[in-house]
Amino acid sequence: MSDNHYRREIFDRFPDIYKYLFREEIMKKDQEIFQKRLNHHHDELRWLYTELYHNDDMFAELCDQMYQYFTARRRALKNRDLERENNPDWFRQKDMLGMMLYIDNFAGNIKGVSAKLPYLKECNVNCLHLMPFLDTPKGRSDGGYAVADFRKVRPDLGTMEDLAALADKCHKNGMNLCMDFVMNHTSEDHEWAKKARQGDGEYMSRYFFYNNREIPDEYEKTVPQVFPTTAPGNFTWLPDIGHYVMTTFYPYQWDLNYCNPRVFNEMMYNFLFLANQGMDVIRIDAVPYIWKELGTPCRNLKQVHTIVRMMRMIAEIVCPSVVLLGEVVMEPEKVVPYFGTVEKPECHMLYNVTTMATTWNSIATRDIRLLKKQMDIVNSLPKQYTFLNYLRCHDDIGWGLDFATLKEWGMDEPSHKRYLNDFFTGKHPGSDSRGELYNDDPVTQDARFCGTTASMCGIEAALFEKDDEKLKRGIREDLMLHAYMLTQSGIPMLYSSDEIGRLNDYSYKEDPDKAADSRYIHRGAFQWELAGKRKSKASVEGQIFQTLDRMEQIRSQESVFDKDCDVYTYDVHDDSILCILRQKGTERFIGIFNFSDSEKTAWMQEDGTFRDLITDQTLDLKDVELPAYGFMWCKRI
Repeated sequence: MSDNHYRREIFDRFPDIYKYLFREEIMKKDQEIFQKRLNHHHDELRWLYTELYHNDDMFAELCDQMYQYFTARRRALKNRDLERENNPDWFRQKDMLGMMLYIDNFAGNIKGVSAKLPYLKECNVNCLHLMPFLDTPKGRSDGGYAVADFRKVRPDLGTMEDLAALADKCHKNGMNLCMDFVMNHTSEDHEWAKKARQGDGEYMSRYFFYNNREIPDEYEKTVPQVFPTTAPGNFTWLPDIGHYVMTTFYPYQWDLNYCNPRVFNEMMYNFLFLANQGMDVIRIDAVPYIWKELGTPCRNLKQVHTIVRMMRMIAEIVCPSVVLLGEVVMEPEKVVPYFGTVEKPECHMLYNVTTMATTWNSIATRDIRLLKKQMDIVNSLPKQYTFLNYLRCHDDIGWGLDFATLKEWGMDEPSHKRYLNDFFTGKHPGSDSRGELYNDDPVTQDARFCGTTASMCGIEAALFEKDDEKLKRGIREDLMLHAYMLTQSGIPMLYSSDEIGRLNDYSYKEDPDKAADSRYIHRGAFQWELAGKRKSKASVEGQIFQTLDRMEQIRSQESVFDKDCDVYTYDVHDDSILCILRQKGTERFIGIFNFSDSEKTAWMQEDGTFRDLITDQTLDLKDVELPAYGFMWCKRI
């Protein structure tokens, strides 16, 4: 028996004994690994840091702390780091499927989520995105995005030990864990904010404080408002200390001052602490807002890219298995730069926000031209740029559309937005959508909307009206949209309960802490009794769940869904039909999607015989007829 084989057997059977016998050797090897990673990034990291902060001592502290967090990382996570360093594209594989959920709504607490992993595996989910779960003040949490303690789980959800245990269990089941990291601000209940409020200058310097309106008024000239209706302005007056504090989002969320190197360092330590609980994906919330500078919109400044680039390098030094997901809710030309460059990457993944909004625009207009244009832009980008695709998420849906193009087509922005909002709230004649407006601004007449996918697709209206034909159409629309999402390149992300066609939950209006926020209409408690119907083909839940399962299985198995496939849109001479071509070598796949509420024909003359991957039928793709919201997944034989 070889020496290496002998050691492997000891490690497998008696890991604690192995660590004791070979502890010096292990420590030496770990030091070598860390030093190699640090050496690889040191010069660039130091250059960027000193360019931003001109502080060598703080940089030295950062490097020392990185080593401490590396040392504290569990052996299983260090091994995971090594494996994924050798397979850096692990998150880009065709079988990746995410689901976002609220812990309390889904299963009560973290231990409850752990017990429900078999259900998530049945959903084919292998990337579980836990919505914000860190400690927040009740009634002033902004859905968990007003963090009071970055190192404490909300007590009703569990503990950090529970989180680490869930991560370990996920990893053993071939699943990845994702969480939100809120960098832009803290809650006013955070320890730093409390000390700042007491007049401690060191902690006041971690935020933006002013004792009069002069500078805040200068900021207001160039900085847009995020929530002009519910939280107007970008500053909040604190009468108890006689100061204004910058609050871009809500008055109880105080913006952090990243001009202060102490803020950057401490937030990176929080980031590494959370990574060490076993996270695989860390979503950076509100990335474009991080850096503030007078006389600018305080959005997308070059210093933001410096910070994200440094964050990427810090992760690659300490925890290289961790992937950064950037939340950049902007138009495409402002989103793509957050990938960085091939030589100097920033985020590993970004949300495909514009495509998501344009998808719903296509449903309301029965016109896919803008969607086709958006997909052509995305498909022309380097293949290593990975987008996270989704139909909806925990948040509202805003109309970040290409209005310049729409104007060329005769669509005025204000009136078009009103049409879209009327359509998705069921006010427009013929609309079966049942959403609700969010942040409806009576001055600008601008608004966003909320609702579950099923309710927006008309399933709620059909069930209420007991209209079987309308119900069939609503289910087809729901499944068509999911099929289209699964056809895109990138990582598909389901919103929890969409897999069973969950309807709007209006009970939020009875809760004083939630009633003012219509986003809770799609954040209701998971209805396990509905999930129990998923195996019945006669139920709405079963029809959606089983068809999704079929499509997800196909996507994970067919090589035409590989990450490096060539992807194009395909003109079928009807502005209501989106056609997507995926090609790998001689393999050819065509997805056809009818975004109209009436029967349509896709005018096409494809050579060869195709197989419908969903029905398993063989057919010719020549002038294909589709019912309202019909779709096909076809692969050439």
